[in-house]
Amino acid sequence: MLRHKDTIILSEIKDFFTTSEKAIETILSFMSSLTFSDKQVGFPQAVNLRYNNYSKLVLLLLFPFFEIQDASHYCESALFKYIRCGKDIFYRFINNSMIDWRKFAYSLNMQLIRKVETQSTSDTGSAPRCIIVDDTDLSRTGRHFELIGKIYSHVTHSSKLGFKALFMGYHDGKSFFSLDFSFHGEKGNNQKKPYGLTPTQSKERFSKKRDKSSSGKQCVEQYFSTKIESTISMLRLAISKGVRFDYLLVDSWFTCHELVKFIVTRRIGCHFLGMIKMGKTRYKVFDKNLTAKEIVERLRRTKKTKRSKLLGYYYGEIIVDFKGIEVKLFFCKTSKKGSWNAIMTTNTELTFEQAYKIYSTRWSIEVFFKESKQHLGLGKCQSQDFDAQIAATTLCMIQYNLLSIAKRFSDYETLGELFRATQKDSLQLSISEKIWMIIIEIVSHLSEILNLDSETLMENLFSENEQLTKYLNFKVLSQAG
Repeated sequence: MLRHKDTIILSEIKDFFTTSEKAIETILSFMSSLTFSDKQVGFPQAVNLRYNNYSKLVLLLLFPFFEIQDASHYCESALFKYIRCGKDIFYRFINNSMIDWRKFAYSLNMQLIRKVETQSTSDTGSAPRCIIVDDTDLSRTGRHFELIGKIYSHVTHSSKLGFKALFMGYHDGKSFFSLDFSFHGEKGNNQKKPYGLTPTQSKERFSKKRDKSSSGKQCVEQYFSTKIESTISMLRLAISKGVRFDYLLVDSWFTCHELVKFIVTRRIGCHFLGMIKMGKTRYKVFDKNLTAKEIVERLRRTKKTKRSKLLGYYYGEIIVDFKGIEVKLFFCKTSKKGSWNAIMTTNTELTFEQAYKIYSTRWSIEVFFKESKQHLGLGKCQSQDFDAQIAATTLCMIQYNLLSIAKRFSDYETLGELFRATQKDSLQLSISEKIWMIIIEIVSHLSEILNLDSETLMENLFSENEQLTKYLNFKVLSQAG
């Protein structure tokens, strides 16, 4: 279990920081309270007990807070004194296709969510719980990554090498938690260059054989599925894990009959709320099958549009039939000459102001994308192994959730501010470590001059000083590494 009998790493790092006001204190406290079973999530049995799974996971989760870019830089960090292992220990771990990273993430994330629910002193009020789904581009510069291909970026309106990463998050009314994800490729219509690569380029990509029953194999298979199929699969899993939500929030790309039907057939009483395209999709209303543009034009002609003083939007609303499902459409624009946008919901009791406020929560996943890429290295894993990409992204999700919790129970206004504070704390540890090594050298010379045992001399020096005792603990810890 993560609350392992060998908890020296977290407890000693935590004890080293002398004040509970440190930003990293909350993160370490939550980490030390989490539990999981090696066997349950498929972690391999450690051959050498010095490098158990618990220790590897803790160190991997702490990497960004100690300014460790990846495993290759581990030996240069302050954390190296805790476990004196090489980078291959970590690489073998994250490249293991038998590890069920999705199950591991749920195991920890559900614990975090429940702890937040019990420790929150302020009620979130009537704020609805939302599941949010969206995708983001994870670009790469090399063609040798496993399953790499060309993807179309809707931001730059151009194709580039990389993966499409589909994420699903949970918003409890106050904080965002990333729950699940999947990687996808875009095959394209050019049969001679599937995924934008020539046959030669495709063969040059890294590849490896996986057991058919392995979790890594399942992630590879999901890569070839559609994002709608993956979304429904992730929603099924979330509900089975005990996640309860009031609304599923998506943008116009994900709004489709298949997803809406899935939501209305759930027994947990959830609703769909998403943007729709002003395109060719038809809705049954006024005894006709009309497009969104035709519907809003009729609302305008019949003077059924109005202005919201609260939001400053012009809007109209109407209940329609969407392929056998009753839904409510909201049309809105910022000015009389502006373009109409539309939102669909299966909750026909919602007002426009309520729908707008709930849908604005979807922005939290965009914040997750931005801050995870900027501070936690989302999409920056340089391993060519697809299993390592899955592992690195899972760790990034958990790191973000830990920061999200720390922000919730502290006075930091942004996660970026909090992240910089944790790095500042860890930098102080690194400097203190260097000072400690100088002290050890001085004491060693003194013991030779005075003809005393160095351990006895140290005990005498530190026995009456609480602050220096922490340095002594750090020394013992580094020797035990």
